[in-house]
Amino acid sequence: MSKSKRTLISTGSPFEKTMGYSRAVIQGDWCFVSGVTGYDYSTMEMPDSITDQAKNCFSTITSVLTEASFSMSDIVRVQYTVTDRQLVDQLSPILGTFLGDIRPAATMIIAGLIKPEMLIEIEVTAFRG
Repeated sequence: MSKSKRTLISTGSPFEKTMGYSRAVIQGDWCFVSGVTGYDYSTMEMPDSITDQAKNCFSTITSVLTEASFSMSDIVRVQYTVTDRQLVDQLSPILGTFLGDIRPAATMIIAGLIKPEMLIEIEVTAFRG
């Protein structure tokens, strides 16, 4: 059995090198996108609201999937990490906008993130087989 090629994708975030990870790893028909926070990676600015942070997350995820020759409709799994359960009501419409028709398997965790300005982190897995 031959081993499928592994491809690494970077968005240029300084966290990728210092923390030792790739924005995404493509292995065969799978694409594993690391947790994405709400930074605009071109400016490294973080919006204040969870809705704007989530939109930035999905913008990054869409860009990474496109670079990997996947699409949002290939997402089969998503994990959300949110810093405060009281933010979920504000967040839900954004999640529905981006994933309401795709409806991947999902988990939401309420937990702290590594920087205080981070309100959400979104991780996805896509499959195109």
